[in-house]
Amino acid sequence: QVQLVESGGGLVQPGGSLRLSCTVSGASMNYYHYGWFRQAPGKDREGVSCISTGEGSTYYADSVKGRFTIIRDNAKNTVYLEMNSLKPEDTAVYYCAADLAWSCHADAMDYWGKGTLVTVSS
Repeated sequence: QVQLVESGGGLVQPGGSLRLSCTVSGASMNYYHYGWFRQAPGKDREGVSCISTGEGSTYYADSVKGRFTIIRDNAKNTVYLEMNSLKPEDTAVYYCAADLAWSCHADAMDYWGKGTLVTVSS
């Protein structure tokens, strides 16, 4: 089935930017909807941003609207999450996920990467 591998996490200062990448392999990228989720210590995994396969509809959590942008590049088999104006509360492990059905809920996504850690700290 589809395989997802995240990269791009790291340590960044508040107000800085990072770009996360999710490379897709093992299946046709066009069959799936994609999302970025995050989980902080002691917290539930939450949907950050999702993008549909065909129409390109997007979803953003209220906490990241205007700061994050999700991008799907079919030619590169990659889904990006552009993260700007980062805040300490953005610190979490970020996961890429995929599913055949459109949703942006962690319990509905069937395929997951292993995650990449984003730490926002001065």
